[in-house]
Amino acid sequence: MSGTRGRLLLSAAIAAAGVLHAGPAFTSRSATLRRVFGVRDRLDDPTAIALTFDDGPHPQGTPAVLEALARDGALATFFLVGEQVERHPGLVREIAAAGHGIGVHCNRHRNLLALTPAQAREDLAAAEHAIGSALGVGPVLYRPPYGIFTGASLAYARRRAWSTVLWSRDPKDFDGRTTAAAIVATMTRDLRGSEIALLHDCDRYGSPGCWRRTVAALPGILDAARAAGVAAVRVEPGR
Repeated sequence: MSGTRGRLLLSAAIAAAGVLHAGPAFTSRSATLRRVFGVRDRLDDPTAIALTFDDGPHPQGTPAVLEALARDGALATFFLVGEQVERHPGLVREIAAAGHGIGVHCNRHRNLLALTPAQAREDLAAAEHAIGSALGVGPVLYRPPYGIFTGASLAYARRRAWSTVLWSRDPKDFDGRTTAAAIVATMTRDLRGSEIALLHDCDRYGSPGCWRRTVAALPGILDAARAAGVAAVRVEPGR
């Protein structure tokens, strides 16, 4: 009996550990989980939208996005990959100097469910160090690859007092089958304030040249935002 009870307790402990590890992975699909884990997919400001760019910095894509935003006087937020930051630290400083927000994406672009909790913590620590070394200050925002959190990544973010951010609109600009016109159409259909949009300024983890379609789509997106009476702003911590 004691052996059976021990096996049952072990099985229950393993199951509980699995839930703690993988449960947050469904946050992107569940408004309830987003509330539980304190993950935002929208702004509180109905007069603003947030354009966010994942996967950079990229030596061609990031400057092109920065130029397009500057022409419109728009602000955005960049969720950076540590290994890319180490390759292009000057671009990180350019992003910050232009007034844009900066957050952690990862150090290497991997699904966190494929990592152990210790590996996830090591990845985030490396990304945090890379960004801090490039900027002189640490990040305050966090979004994981593919929008997949784990218990370890959320716990790390909480310890660092990072705001955790997903998105409310995704034109899948990383997909080689899409076009600039399709990105604009998805981004501007029933556009309203409070939206957080997921975009990419780097093609290292998406289809080759995907950032070119994103850059081509930005004027149409920003024109539509202006027509809707909403401003493109940074994601601010806690907002």
